[in-house]
Amino acid sequence: MNPAGRHPSCRCSAAEYRARAPDCARSRYHPIPAADAIPGGNDQESIPMKSLGRKASGLRLERMQASSLWSGSGFRNIYPIEPGLRDPSATMPSLRDFLCGGERRVPGAPLPADNPLDAWRKPAQSGLRATWLGHSTVLIEIDGLRLLTDPVWGSRASPTRLAGPKRFQPVPIKLKQLPPLDLVLVSHDHYDHLDYPTIRELAKTDVPFVTALGVGAHLEAFGVRPERITELDWWESYQHPKADLTITATPSQHFSGRGLKDRNATLWSSLSIRSARHSVFFSGDTGLSGQFAEIRERMGPFDLVMLEVGAHHPAWGDIHLGPDNALKALELLGGGAFLPVHWGTFNLAMHAWDAPAESLLASGEKENVRLMMPRLGQAMEPAHAERAHPWWREVDSVAAPAAPSEPEAEADAPLPKSMPWPLD
Repeated sequence: MNPAGRHPSCRCSAAEYRARAPDCARSRYHPIPAADAIPGGNDQESIPMKSLGRKASGLRLERMQASSLWSGSGFRNIYPIEPGLRDPSATMPSLRDFLCGGERRVPGAPLPADNPLDAWRKPAQSGLRATWLGHSTVLIEIDGLRLLTDPVWGSRASPTRLAGPKRFQPVPIKLKQLPPLDLVLVSHDHYDHLDYPTIRELAKTDVPFVTALGVGAHLEAFGVRPERITELDWWESYQHPKADLTITATPSQHFSGRGLKDRNATLWSSLSIRSARHSVFFSGDTGLSGQFAEIRERMGPFDLVMLEVGAHHPAWGDIHLGPDNALKALELLGGGAFLPVHWGTFNLAMHAWDAPAESLLASGEKENVRLMMPRLGQAMEPAHAERAHPWWREVDSVAAPAAPSEPEAEADAPLPKSMPWPLD
C-alpha cells in the first residue's frame, strides 16, 4: 500500500480492497499467480504444481485428434454465435475491475445450509432427487444410483491454495461423509469444476469417472486409475455396467484450460443422464446456441434440467448463460424442473452474488417456470418441488467480511499483467 492507503494499481482504499476482494489471501493483489510469478514462466510443463494436471499423449491424444471437433491445435466450438449474445457496448472486465469493481459480490454472512445426511438415508419417493452442494456440485439420486457432478470441495478455484477465487463457505458436508457413489461426472477441466484435492480423495475409492475427451489425462495425474475413466466425444455414451443408466456427452459452447498455454486442449461438454424412468440434463458451462434444440430432439424431454446461471457478464454471452439465457435454454430443451447451478459459491464475475437468483425468481414466476431454488445441502425431488423460496434474502449482504490480517505486500507491488479471463 502507498502512504495514502491505496493500492497503486487499482486505487482502491485498503478498506475497499479488503471488502471487495476477500478472495486474495497471502498474495492479496493476485487472484491467480501471474505467469512471471511462477517458476518456469509461461511453460506449463515446467510449473511445479500438480494441480495443473497433465497433457494428453499417446493413444489418448490420437483419439482427441480424430474428433470432428479438433481444430488442429485444440478443440473448437461449432455452433454459430447467436446475434446479441455479446453486448457490443460491454467491454471485457480488466483485472482492476475484477479486484476492485462491483458491489456485493461476496455475501456478508454465511448462506443457510442443511446437512443432507438424514435425507440421504431414505430413498427418494419419486426415484429422482438432487442435492445442490455449491456451484456446479450436485448429488443426483436416480433410481437407486448416486451420481456426483463436477465435485469441488477445495477452498479455492485456483491451481494454488495461496490465491484465487475463494469459496464463500465450506460444503455443507465433508467429502468423506458422502454415501457410496456410483459415478462421478466431470464436464470440463476448469478449476471450479475439476478440483485437484477433491479428485485426489475420490481417487482413493472405486467410483468410475465419466468426462470429456482429454480430461482423463488430468484425472490420471490426480490419482484416478485409467480403467475407471471413460472419456466421451459429443454424442458418445457410457452405459453403466450394473444398472440401466446411460450418460451421453452433449454439446456445449465454452472453452477449457488449466494453464496459460493449454487453452482448448481438452473438450468441454454438457451431459444427458437417463435411466429407465428418469432423465436429467446437466449443462456444465455453456453459452446459448442451437445446441439446446438439438439436444431436446435427440435426448429430451427431461425431468430435471440443471443449467449454469452465475459468473456471467454481457461480454461473455457466448460462453456463459446467465439467468436470462438459462431460461431461454430451458425452453429450447422442452422445460422440466429447473435447478440453477454455478452460483452462490465463488466470486467469478462482476455481478452481486445473489443477482442470478433474484433475476430467476422474478422472470421465472412470470414464465411459470418450475424453479427449484434449494438451500445448500437441501435435498429436493423435482416431482415434489414447491414454489421457490428466496432464502438468500435472509443473508446479510450489506458488507463483506474483512480479509484475514496479514503482512502488507510491498508498496510498489504491481498487479499481474496477464491472467486467463474469464477464469471459468
